Amino acid sequence: MTASRPVVLIDCDPGIDDCLALMYLAGLHHAGEIELVGVTTTAGNVEADQTAANARWILDLCSLSQVPVAPGLPQPLKVELTTTPETHGPTGLGYATAPAPATEPLHRDWRQVWEEALAAHDDLQLIVTGPVTNLAAFEETHSKAAARFGAITIMGGAVNYRGNTTPTAEWNFWVDPHAAAQHFRSTAPQVPTTLCSLEVTEQFLLTPQRLGEVMELLGQHPAAEFLPDVLRFYFEFHQEQGEGYQAQIHDLLTCMIALGRINYKAAETTVAVEADSPLLRGTSVADLRNHWGRAHNARLVTAADIEAAHQEFARGFTLLASH
Repeated sequence: MTASRPVVLIDCDPGIDDCLALMYLAGLHHAGEIELVGVTTTAGNVEADQTAANARWILDLCSLSQVPVAPGLPQPLKVELTTTPETHGPTGLGYATAPAPATEPLHRDWRQVWEEALAAHDDLQLIVTGPVTNLAAFEETHSKAAARFGAITIMGGAVNYRGNTTPTAEWNFWVDPHAAAQHFRSTAPQVPTTLCSLEVTEQFLLTPQRLGEVMELLGQHPAAEFLPDVLRFYFEFHQEQGEGYQAQIHDLLTCMIALGRINYKAAETTVAVEADSPLLRGTSVADLRNHWGRAHNARLVTAADIEAAHQEFARGFTLLASH
C-alpha cells in the first residue's frame, strides 16, 4: 500500500523567495509527488492584488494555468499595511515585472478556494509564507478551522531570536501582528502549527554560484529568462544590510520542511505573539520551559539539514525543467 501524495494549498505574498517556493512546488506537482490545488495571496511584500498577479505569472510560466490563484484580504486585521519594495522591488519581483494575467481573471474569492480545497481533500496541507492575515480571518469565521487542515506550516517569527524588521520581530509577524497573535491563541490543542522562524530559515542562503547551478538545471525553461533579474535585486538588498552578496530563501526552506523533504528537528511548545506593544509589535516567544503551563500549540523547528535543502532545491528545479 502506497501513501497518497500530499495535497497542498499555499498562502503567500510573492515576493522573491515566495516565487522560488512556487517554482519548487510546481516541479513536485508535475512529477506527481504533490498535488498543488490552490494559491492565495496576502498583502505583505507588496499589495495583495500584485502578489496574486505575481503568483499567477509564475504558475503560468510553470505550465500550471489550471491551479487557481486568488488575492486575499487587502489589509492586515487592525494595523495599516506596510509593504517592503526596498527588499523585493516595486512589484515584488526584484528587477522583473509580471505582465497582466494571461489566464483566469484574479477575481476569485480566496475563501472559496480554501473551502473547495478543504471539501475535496481530507488531509489538506496549508503552507503560509506571508503574513497570517488570511488564516486568522478564516479562523474568525469558521469554527475549529485549524482542525480542518491535515497540517499547517508557517514561515514567520523570530522566536527567542533577533528580528529582521525590529530588534525582536520578523517581517511577516510584524506586518500583521494581530493575525499572528490570534492564530496562535486559537490553535491549541487542535492542530499544532509547524513554525519555521528566522533562526532556521535565514541559514538557507542562495549565492550567485548556487544560482548559476540552478540556471544550468533550468536550461530553456521560461522562468530562466527572468530569474537572474529577480535574484540580483535580492542579492543587492542583503549586501546593503551587511549580509553579503547572497540571499536568505526563507519560504522555499519552509516548503521543504512542510513536506518532510529534508531532515529537521522540532520542539513541541507554546508560541505567543505580541500585537499591541509599539516597541515589541510582532515579537514571538516560545515557552520552551513550560513556564506558562499552557497547552502546546506549535512544533517549533529548531534545526534543519541545510545541505540537504540545497540538494532538494536542485532536484525540484530539475523536475520543473523536465516538464
